[in-house]
Amino acid sequence: MTRPLRIEFPGALYHVTSRGDRRKAIFVDDVDREFWINVVDLVCKRFNFVVHAYCQMGNHYHLMVETIDGNLAQGMRHLNSLYSQEFNRCHGLVGHVLQGRYKAILVQKESYLLELARYVVLNPVRAGLVGDPEDWKWSSYLCTLGICPVPQWLHVDWLLSQFGKSPDVALQRYRQFVVAGIGKESPLEETRHQIALGDEAFVAQHAQRLRGTDFTAVVKQQRRIVSMTLDQYQITYPDRGEAMFLAYRSTAFTMVEIAMHFGVSYKTVGRAVRRFENLGLV
Repeated sequence: MTRPLRIEFPGALYHVTSRGDRRKAIFVDDVDREFWINVVDLVCKRFNFVVHAYCQMGNHYHLMVETIDGNLAQGMRHLNSLYSQEFNRCHGLVGHVLQGRYKAILVQKESYLLELARYVVLNPVRAGLVGDPEDWKWSSYLCTLGICPVPQWLHVDWLLSQFGKSPDVALQRYRQFVVAGIGKESPLEETRHQIALGDEAFVAQHAQRLRGTDFTAVVKQQRRIVSMTLDQYQITYPDRGEAMFLAYRSTAFTMVEIAMHFGVSYKTVGRAVRRFENLGLV
């Protein structure tokens, strides 16, 4: 079967899942789970992602991601690559951690974000791991309820605003809404053409994108217009590693493009990026 195409544009909202290779665990211990959360933080800062809900399971994870700059593929590639490298390093493994590429469904925010946010945090209940979503600490549910601190990259305001203007009322109604979803069918059953979840007009609008202009290429070209060229990075920053890192952080260039321009290997660019990330220059 042909893999479904990606639709990317500024402001797009997606339900994203990524699973372990051969259904193997991608979270062995709490250290793995905490590291994944740290990588999500890094990716959100660099790629301007907004996360509305998430849940870590055993062999997969779920994210509700809004891409302000229309760059889902680039951000997800970074997330899964960094996490896989660290997972293998920590557990003395080699090879694939995640199964192929992630799965992303384009979502109509006004119609389906609430349903999908509920679906995401109820995963541990459906899997029989807990009886109450409050008993699972590795999702956005406790943060949304205000029981746990809200990470900077997790945006709960829009979600709660749908349940009332008073914070106390909104929290109570949100909790009731989530619990009422236990046992309900997945809203993902209504996905059209493996790519979009929304009403007929929404699906038709974005199906037309696939038949027309390569919108992802347009977004990338627009990003390059406001970014420095690779020559400018090279001239402005005498430290080659810093120049490569800043060029990559701009999200206008891939590691391969940067490597070809600077006359180095892809791995050299990756090492430079990781070195400056570790210095906190994100």
